[in-house]
Amino acid sequence: MNGILGIVSEYNPFHNGHLHHLEVSKQLTNTDFTVAVMSGNFVQRGDTSIVDKWTKAEMAIKSGVDLVIELPTVYAISSAENFADGAVKILNSLGVVDYISFGSEIGEISPLNDVASILYREPKEFQSLILAQLKSGLSYPKAREIALSQFFGNSKKYSEVLNNPNNILAVEYLKALKRHRSQIKPLTIKRDYSDYNSTKVKNGIASATAIREMIKNKKNVHYVVPYETYELLDECIQNGNVIPDLSVFEKEIIYTLRKLTLSEIANLPDVSEGLENKIKMAANSCNTLPELVENIKSKRYTQTRIQRILLYALLNISQKDINASKRVTPYIRVLGFNKHGKRIISAIAAANPKLKIIVSVKKFMEDCNNSTLRNMMSKDIFATNVYSLGFKKNPVANLDYTHKVVETEKGL
Repeated sequence: MNGILGIVSEYNPFHNGHLHHLEVSKQLTNTDFTVAVMSGNFVQRGDTSIVDKWTKAEMAIKSGVDLVIELPTVYAISSAENFADGAVKILNSLGVVDYISFGSEIGEISPLNDVASILYREPKEFQSLILAQLKSGLSYPKAREIALSQFFGNSKKYSEVLNNPNNILAVEYLKALKRHRSQIKPLTIKRDYSDYNSTKVKNGIASATAIREMIKNKKNVHYVVPYETYELLDECIQNGNVIPDLSVFEKEIIYTLRKLTLSEIANLPDVSEGLENKIKMAANSCNTLPELVENIKSKRYTQTRIQRILLYALLNISQKDINASKRVTPYIRVLGFNKHGKRIISAIAAANPKLKIIVSVKKFMEDCNNSTLRNMMSKDIFATNVYSLGFKKNPVANLDYTHKVVETEKGL
């Protein structure tokens, strides 16, 4: 087996930019096999996946990924730090992954690694700089960005690292590799084809954000996604199984917030400094999601952070759940594979005979004695049950128990 590449993804949906990243990563690492750790039905920026996790897995496998493992919901909708940490813990636990490749705006490992080292060690001088910025009323991400620039002597190269979403995630992957003393080698591919939030199309490549907007507006996306993705997207659209964004669950979110007590809202992750009062007041006076978010967000609390809080409420995820996720190594939940993926699974089993590879959720829930992992899986099951409520046709429940693992011979 000539090397295994690891990728952390959302594939929301899998598009030409993802295909470019996959192909270039394979070439640069000279690897023949790829494992993707992928978000499920809800994603890190506090939003829905446009199609369900099995469809996303099938898109990835038909475009060249060999094995898709789900990133548990508790990590998938968490902060960049916990998102990256959960994914790296999974890749590291497999014992067979040689490389991890991720996109970044800067396209160089060295400055990303320098920043990761400072954020991982957090020297006292740096802590003081962050505290000074927080006292001025800035959000933590902005305070950290400015403090980092000051720490490196206002170097433009370093100041821009934490000013871009893919750079931020890249730094968190590198921090996680250090934290877990991983032997996996990092690689970054410059993301110069389309910014995450860009609505432009360049050389047949558009951002996932742009593609989701095109789908919402019923525009044809065939030229910005691989053919296999297009086929699967079209099938989901025809079947009424597309969830365009969080507004699909607008009423459920507002109902949940109105039902929760102030102390229960205060126990949600990312809620601090009395924010629960603002959330409760907004929930009691707003009937639409945009109005709700607008009434809560501020310079310190960004829209993404607010939407993540709304997801925590909707999916019944508490700060206690997040804290527990930091203390365990996640389970290995297989969503799909091809013939090469079968070989990877065999290699994982040989390298780690005690590692449980989940293909049956029912069996896992019956056999697992670890209460933290059982609770984590129960959150995945509940998240899927909530997600399927958004289907326009046939909103089937308990898909985690009934949906088969995606198995296909097709792959690049």
